[in-house]
Amino acid sequence: MTHDTAPAPAPAIRVLIVDDQMMVREGFSVLLGAQPDIEVVGEAVDGREAIAQVTALRPDVVLMDIRMPVLNGLEATREIVAADADAKVLVLTTFDLDEYVYQALRAGASGFLLKDASARQLGEAVRVVAAGEALLAPTVTKRLIATFSQGSGLDALPGGWRPGPQERLEELTERENEVLVLVAQGRSNAEIAEQLVVAESTVKTHVSRILVKLGLRDRTQAAVFAYEARIVTPGGTGG
Repeated sequence: MTHDTAPAPAPAIRVLIVDDQMMVREGFSVLLGAQPDIEVVGEAVDGREAIAQVTALRPDVVLMDIRMPVLNGLEATREIVAADADAKVLVLTTFDLDEYVYQALRAGASGFLLKDASARQLGEAVRVVAAGEALLAPTVTKRLIATFSQGSGLDALPGGWRPGPQERLEELTERENEVLVLVAQGRSNAEIAEQLVVAESTVKTHVSRILVKLGLRDRTQAAVFAYEARIVTPGGTGG
């Protein structure tokens, strides 16, 4: 006689909260702690402490403020991603057009979220980033990338990722170029599959090949690349 056993529940998403303001840290901790599938495993008050906590705690997602003492969130993000290519950093900002957020995306952050996000938005953002998807859907993200990829100050941005040589674009097939444009517009794999009338697994394959051919880390950098290479116009359409 056999007994069917229920599958074990998925482990909770482990989150580290990094912000120099105690009220912000406590607020996010309460909001996330109320989510059954999310666990806050630690807090940090500046970028240097964040790097140490990431090493010690190995969180699934880091909620990272940008403007902090000792070491800002931009430099901390860059160091965390350099040490672990699989690290997932979700940048927190008060402003939806913040040049530091743009630099953080170029440095390897998986997306960004405004500090006035609701509990539902916060939880969903953590789940999206933990699942390996870039948080690109909000229109403010597209506006931010479009705005800062147009400025003459772009070349002066210190360090971080740089798009590869233009020749790499020629390696993309016509369909891969289509997918890249849709990724830059913030479309999910499911939405891209529906628009192109292909299987979602096919879209995933295209995205993986695009990242390899362009030498990019993830969908976020693919979106930044598309804007900087003028494949996508500021209005969000293919160029």
